[in-house]
Amino acid sequence: MTEPSSASPDALLSTEQIDAFRGAVAAAFPTTIADLSRLVRIPSVSWPAFDPAHVAESAEAVAELLRGTAMFESVEVARAEVEGGGELGQPAVIAHRAPRNGRPTVLLYAHHDVQPPGAEADWETAPFEPTQRGDRLHGRGAADDKAGVMAHVGALRALSHVVGDPDLGISVFIEGEEEYLSRSFTTFLREHREVLAADAIIVADSTNWDASTPALTVALRGAVAFNLRVSTLDHASHSGMFGGAVPDAMMAVVRLLDTLWDDDGAVAVEGLHSAQLDVPASDVAQLRTETGLLDGVDPIGRGELLSRIWFQPAITVTGIDAPDIANASNTLVPSVRVRISARIAPGQDAGEAFEALKAHLTAHAPFGAHLEFDDVDTGQPFLVDTSGWAVAETRAAMADAWGVAPVDIGVGGSIPFIAELVEEFPDAQILVTGVEDPDSRAHSPNESLHLGVFQRAVLAEALFLARANARER
Repeated sequence: MTEPSSASPDALLSTEQIDAFRGAVAAAFPTTIADLSRLVRIPSVSWPAFDPAHVAESAEAVAELLRGTAMFESVEVARAEVEGGGELGQPAVIAHRAPRNGRPTVLLYAHHDVQPPGAEADWETAPFEPTQRGDRLHGRGAADDKAGVMAHVGALRALSHVVGDPDLGISVFIEGEEEYLSRSFTTFLREHREVLAADAIIVADSTNWDASTPALTVALRGAVAFNLRVSTLDHASHSGMFGGAVPDAMMAVVRLLDTLWDDDGAVAVEGLHSAQLDVPASDVAQLRTETGLLDGVDPIGRGELLSRIWFQPAITVTGIDAPDIANASNTLVPSVRVRISARIAPGQDAGEAFEALKAHLTAHAPFGAHLEFDDVDTGQPFLVDTSGWAVAETRAAMADAWGVAPVDIGVGGSIPFIAELVEEFPDAQILVTGVEDPDSRAHSPNESLHLGVFQRAVLAEALFLARANARER
């Protein structure tokens, strides 16, 4: 890797050059939205219950968009083995151009797979039919993360239009299974390490402070998820005959899960830590607006609101396998299985966090209930080193594109593969950017993209690439 100079970010682009990029992004924006809409129409859900042909179709569509920029020496659709599984992961897209004249290399990451849409009745418009209402484009993947894909494509088009054939090295990695655990990610990095190695890596999969203020994500919580089966009987028994003397699994699981939180909803698991970092001011009214928290329902936890979301652990029960009401009979349920999803604070190891959760649940199992743990998934938290040249260039590019300085933020969600990027490319600077805003509703019904935010995000990335292209060894 080359070591770029420490020239001042403000000295690298003139006002005329910035205006040229602004005009190029604006002129191409209708085409950018049309291409994004075509991607949204492909239901590329990477979960095993959905047709993998759609993910393959989406990968080919992304590859064609990258080929159309005429920026790359190679563009291919590739797959890698799931580590330890023997099966192939979902198709990803990889593109590359080598640096010239001592310029750095930038790796652009996004993912083209999407979350399942859920119940179509919960959508105001069809989930895979992109629909513009006002200044927002609605559809599954319109924000997360096909807009991230198109931010890269749009920025590359603008760079080509203004600069021509840059000296900057550029690699692109558009993953196909980020929404399904990035199962082949580690293998893919190893197999394509030479092509993907970079001085700076842009991960376009986060959010902004609001619709008029950009953000650079500098902290991410980690994730621990697992199935827990709680059993008290070897078969169902009549609740009238034995209820009151025999504990059923439903009673046991309710009692057990309640031990995970204090009375105020803060996590009560010994060994799960918080990060002691400053946060911007926030208020409950903003939280209600962004989340739909009902009137009269109080927030949970302790401390500053954003600290609870960015820098403290959280535990959610995301699923329960138990008899549904339609099939409920008067029996003592012998076994119940739940899915537990925990977010862990930056600075804590994910494996250590799982052991703390397992120890807590085992110690608090009521009535001697039997516990089984399986399907454990972990992802490490992440803190960005903000001292490098790439962060300075990104902040300057965002300020030029948005007209206001960016805010450094944490994100309560997790992007576990970033820790793998750091492990594979320890000298690369990581830049977590995004096209979303607080109203995007990623993963939820009625997901949408604010078009103004998107255009400014495309421009900011184009300006960053131009600044990187202007840096000497």
